[in-house]
Amino acid sequence: MDRGAHLVGGAGGRVSGAVQPRRLVHLSSPIDLEVVVPVYNEAEQVRSHVERLRAWLDDAVACSAVITVVDNASTDDTFAIVSDLAASTPGIAALHLDRKGRGGAIRRAWSSSDATVVAYMDVDLSTDLAALAPLVEPLLRDEYDLAVGSRRLPGSQVSRGTRREVISRGYLAIAHLALGTRITDLQCGFKAMRTKAARDLLPDVVDDEWFFDTELLVLAERRGLRITEVPVTWVDDPDTRVRIMRTAWKDLRGVARLRGRR
Repeated sequence: MDRGAHLVGGAGGRVSGAVQPRRLVHLSSPIDLEVVVPVYNEAEQVRSHVERLRAWLDDAVACSAVITVVDNASTDDTFAIVSDLAASTPGIAALHLDRKGRGGAIRRAWSSSDATVVAYMDVDLSTDLAALAPLVEPLLRDEYDLAVGSRRLPGSQVSRGTRREVISRGYLAIAHLALGTRITDLQCGFKAMRTKAARDLLPDVVDDEWFFDTELLVLAERRGLRITEVPVTWVDDPDTRVRIMRTAWKDLRGVARLRGRR
């Protein structure tokens, strides 16, 4: 673990500074699945949503699973809340980072995981959890290396505002044209990888913010990884922390960089 990070696990221990073991939850190894939940200033909803996810994993996913909540330099009580939750609840760990960036949070947790499969989802649970088992089960069977939740496949159900829908479709069209990707949804916050594949690929992913998803998927395609997409039911979060236009501009710059890299 890098400097500037603190980890709280099921045993209530805190780790900081140099590299230390991350498996501090109340489950014995090996772990099948680690679900990473990046958060930033989510004090109002983080406890209830993580508890809901933990209950779902216990009831509906037929594998050993842990949750790691990664706090991205929150300025509210988010990390105190998730630390308390991790200290008192088996199968939950809390990691604090001193820098913002969803991609950086996923990178940090995935790179140090000892689970067979790593996944991530947004804390608002915009994606219906019913899609979680279909997302990870093919990876656990080693049928694919990477699974992508998609809002564009037949069977998907999406509820979102017109502005975000137009921007999303425009970005996807540009990415398809410029990067040659065939993936139908690059930005849905609902993805999973076999951990070995993630460790091999992550050193080449440059972005640590929102373009992380696109870069990860495009590089996976270029390397010939086995990729599957899963239809999801998705409801837009009206209280999103995403600054849409700023993020879209950064994503377009990322597309230009990745196109040149090709």
